[in-house]
Amino acid sequence: MTPRYSIAIDLGGTNLKAALFDSRYNILDRCLLSTSGFTRKDKLIRAIARCIEELARRNRLSKKDLRGAGLGLPGPVDTDRGIVHFFPNIPGWKKVALAALLKKRLTIPVFLDNDAKLMAVAEHKLGAARGLKDCVCLTLGTGVGGGIIIGGRLYRGRDNASAEIGHMPINEAGPRCNCGGIACLEAYIGNRRIMKEVREIFGRNIPLEEVSRLARGGDRKAQTLWLRVGTRLGIALVGVVNLLNPEAIVIGGGVAQAGAILFNRIRQVVLGQAMSVQSKRLKIVKARFGNDAGLIGAAIMVNERTGK
Repeated sequence: MTPRYSIAIDLGGTNLKAALFDSRYNILDRCLLSTSGFTRKDKLIRAIARCIEELARRNRLSKKDLRGAGLGLPGPVDTDRGIVHFFPNIPGWKKVALAALLKKRLTIPVFLDNDAKLMAVAEHKLGAARGLKDCVCLTLGTGVGGGIIIGGRLYRGRDNASAEIGHMPINEAGPRCNCGGIACLEAYIGNRRIMKEVREIFGRNIPLEEVSRLARGGDRKAQTLWLRVGTRLGIALVGVVNLLNPEAIVIGGGVAQAGAILFNRIRQVVLGQAMSVQSKRLKIVKARFGNDAGLIGAAIMVNERTGK
């Protein structure tokens, strides 16, 4: 009998999220860890393994009950060989055979892919982009990731490194990005840059959720911040729209929780500056699965790679 359960991991620059899924992609249990304290990759790898083992233990599942584990990772990944090339926002990772290391400890199948690509898979198969042939998906958080669907299929590029929208430069000169580039979009609208601007505007640290609440309540400072983020993202998306002519752009991740003020500004910039043919029927929508999109995509990957 085919195992019914899979475990998904979404590793971000801030948190490690894990979830246990049934065969219908319902989340049965969760695990959450902060990644900020894991300065060494061996400790982080052990933490990933412990999360997977803890979810199985809490739900009284043996290894025979699990189809496998799927990991969504914040950087370029060789998904066929299970190798992490590097992480722009987590130091110390270069050419790490993560799938083999975890499989040796866990003795279950382990699969890897880029987190934003898995978000795109989830939204295209089950979410806001379901039924579309051509769309672009973005996830906004510590980093800015992307996934492109062309002709109903995920476009990977030669090295599975396509759709790094966060590392498109939006200026001739600007801040140095963690990827090594200059003036990348991520360096302007990633969480760290936004929090720097929050401190400059408000004189203290305020959680982004609170900044969003203030903006909805009419706070001019908070509104100005999100309008600035929406303008920068909109400018980058103008180029994406003109290049790819997608049916829709789907935006998720923590920053997307800013809501209407952010999305309205993005739409205003894109529709005002993109070429008319490419933009006239374009939809810009919020991801259906929010912060769970990467987890759902990782669960889909496990099922597809194990032959469901």
